Amino acid sequence: MSDQINNLSVAAGFFAMIATELVILFVGITFLVSLMLQYANPETVKRVLSGRRLGVGNVLGAVFGGVTPFCSCSAVPMVIGLLELGVPFGVVMSFLIASPLGVFNPVVLSLFGTLFGPSVMIAYVATTFVTAVLAGIILDYLGLSSHVRKVRLIGGASGCCEVGGQPEPVVRETGWALFKTRLAIAARNAVGLFRQMVPYLLIGAAIGSFIYGFVPESFLAQAAGPGNPLAVPVAAAIGVPMYVRTETMIPIGFALTQKGVSIGAFMALAIGGAGASVPELIMLAKIFKKKLWIAYVLTIFTIATLIGYLFNFLTASAAL
Repeated sequence: MSDQINNLSVAAGFFAMIATELVILFVGITFLVSLMLQYANPETVKRVLSGRRLGVGNVLGAVFGGVTPFCSCSAVPMVIGLLELGVPFGVVMSFLIASPLGVFNPVVLSLFGTLFGPSVMIAYVATTFVTAVLAGIILDYLGLSSHVRKVRLIGGASGCCEVGGQPEPVVRETGWALFKTRLAIAARNAVGLFRQMVPYLLIGAAIGSFIYGFVPESFLAQAAGPGNPLAVPVAAAIGVPMYVRTETMIPIGFALTQKGVSIGAFMALAIGGAGASVPELIMLAKIFKKKLWIAYVLTIFTIATLIGYLFNFLTASAAL
């Protein structure tokens, strides 16, 4: 009984710490992101990327994908719109891969940096960015551009959904009045999105707390620790069909790594789930023919696996 009480106390303390950090970071970063997005729109992204060649275009595509946290409902219209403007197929694929991984997403990166440290955050940015660029180049080189369905975008990509989930009214003020209006919109979006996401944040913190307090370290270390060479691809295979919110997975992953799970296995699970969630794959099936759709899934699986093994190697080399 005393062990159970002690485990409960440990889990409760872990939950209080993680939940508090997540709430503060999420609201603050979401407010800043919402304010930033009011100074940009999808049309700007399409205009900058149109006419770009492979290489430089892939880098720009991955950058724009990494900094624009488009939700699932806007991902497919954005892809269609980019293709309609003549943006090269490979550049569009780099954009598509980088965006759901949150390569430069301030919310994701702040959580990584807070819970895992700046070295892990930097390694995550570097590896996901490079693989997004290379994957776009490779998919184009394989000639998969011919496997995109002829789908027209009706009504444009803008206005599909914003950070807070609601299209914003047209703002006609200027100067300080305009800035105050945008601050109000950003605050409303931050609060609105927090209300939508708080169950997922707390569920993630609760699951992580339970793992931290009650699951034996020896079991997790044996099943998914650095000593199990199959832990990374298995985690990637599990993550691909899952619908995993990165904000939910990070606190769970932190607890898992504290219990002996390799950071590579966690990265493979998180990247696989974020890069190929079921809702996104269903929508992509509308514009990708079967061969390209399968290639995209395999690409995400490969990226998740390679990055997972790389993180394990860097950890073993004491680089992280």
